[in-house]
Amino acid sequence: MSQTSFYRAFEDRYRGSRDTIKDRLRAYAPFTDPLLRPDAPAVALDLGCGRGEWLELLGESGFDARGVDLDEGMLAACRERGLAAQHGDALAALRAQPDGSLALVSAFHLVEHLPFDLVRELIAEALRALRPGGLLVMETPNPENLTVGATSFYLDPSHLHPLPPGLLGFAAEHAGFARQRIVRLQEDPQLRTGAPLGLINVLEGVSPDYAVVAQKAADPDTLARFDAAFSARWGITLGQLALRYEDQLAGRDAEIHHILARVERHGTDLAQQLASAQAQAQELHHALARLDERIGRAEAHAAEMSQRVVDLLSSTSWRITEPLRRAMTLALRLRSAQREGRIGSGIKTRVKGLVRGAGGAVLRRPGMKRAARAVLRKVPALEARLYTLMLDNSGAARVRLDDEPGELSPRAARAYRQLRQLKQEQARMNDADRH
Repeated sequence: MSQTSFYRAFEDRYRGSRDTIKDRLRAYAPFTDPLLRPDAPAVALDLGCGRGEWLELLGESGFDARGVDLDEGMLAACRERGLAAQHGDALAALRAQPDGSLALVSAFHLVEHLPFDLVRELIAEALRALRPGGLLVMETPNPENLTVGATSFYLDPSHLHPLPPGLLGFAAEHAGFARQRIVRLQEDPQLRTGAPLGLINVLEGVSPDYAVVAQKAADPDTLARFDAAFSARWGITLGQLALRYEDQLAGRDAEIHHILARVERHGTDLAQQLASAQAQAQELHHALARLDERIGRAEAHAAEMSQRVVDLLSSTSWRITEPLRRAMTLALRLRSAQREGRIGSGIKTRVKGLVRGAGGAVLRRPGMKRAARAVLRKVPALEARLYTLMLDNSGAARVRLDDEPGELSPRAARAYRQLRQLKQEQARMNDADRH
């Protein structure tokens, strides 16, 4: 593969297609369009014209565009399209131009291939060859883009060194141009919006190319046609992206601090709720302890009562008085049946006789009598009823009662006294009837 074909293949891979390059070059239209005048032809000389994209675009716009390049492979692409491009040294071709004969001198990605002294000579020769108000355009890789300055610039082995925008702009001013503008180009359009930035955007998002557009002095009316282009903002600088990124980080930090403050407040609230819950749990614990104590006392009392019942049921008095209790229960049931008309008076009399008989049997035995008395005093109503049955007879008492009122419960004593009084009155009435 020849040396000339190598550089053409390199351009095809890394610079992009012809249509892509032409789209990028249309960014210069605000500068170049005012150069076109009906009273004079606009002659443009492109130094290092390469594949001829710029020549083609200028010709489409109305310029008399001519190019020069040393690479035959590049020139072949120009000739294929009928472009006015010739083989030769760029600086020599510029020196050959008459004074004030050109409207535009352009050098796209040329100055980075030249020693700086030749760059300064190119600027001076362009100033001489341009007509008043004419433009010099020098585009080159932008080392403000950290990726370009550190890596991609050196992909082309013929590059000598990057040229910072400030240096190239100053060289144009020092040579005598009336004004110059640094035009940064080819950045991602998304970065012109307020979209969030990543660190990679700061490292490689700065405009990868820039141009110094310098204008030769002219009358104010001529210069005024270019004022809009020279006063416009072009591209994105490293400082702009870095500041935006720092502002974004500051905003994120503020948001994080705000979130942390909310988390701390929430944590404080949770701690207070936890303390309250712990206090409630402690209170419940004490309440449960008190309840356990009460339950323990209740269980002990229940056990005591249960033991008393067991003792009572196991006692001799309980067994001895069982016939009496059964007789009394039967009497109560029969009385209820009689009151409801379910039983006759004859049965009632016989039942009462049974109860009196059982009572008499108990009273005739001192041991059983003492046991029965101890039980009946715990049930005053039953005691009074039994005394009534034992004393309620048409004649004298069937069973002799030896108890004195002082030995009975208050209620039983009252019943005893009333029965005794009734018995005495009944006896007197019976005596009166016999006389």
